[in-house]
Amino acid sequence: MANNVVGGELQACSFDPLTGFYRNGCCDTGAEDQGVHTVCAVMTDEFLAFSASVGNDLSTPRPEFGFAGLKAGDRWCLCAARWAEALEAGAAPQVVLGATHARTLEWVDLKDLLAHAIDG
Repeated sequence: MANNVVGGELQACSFDPLTGFYRNGCCDTGAEDQGVHTVCAVMTDEFLAFSASVGNDLSTPRPEFGFAGLKAGDRWCLCAARWAEALEAGAAPQVVLGATHARTLEWVDLKDLLAHAIDG
């Protein structure tokens, strides 16, 4: 079982919408996950607008991929590098530490995650 950024067992992020690179509700990662979708983030309108502005529209439904589109309040496994980019731009969404994979720490400082944590 994978660990989260605070050293515990990785918890589920979201089953509705169903998230994770493996679409198992967890921000787990592996060799196939080139984007490293490890940050369990709570979507905000600000972040969704930022993400769309840098070429990753997460709001628009894409039924051909089984993707209903995200809205503020949804939890989603974000790419660690995208979260770091949003942090730099002042648009980083809050994170669920218990559901954020430890590999995130290769891209993001724990202090920044703690500053955006909803689960203290």
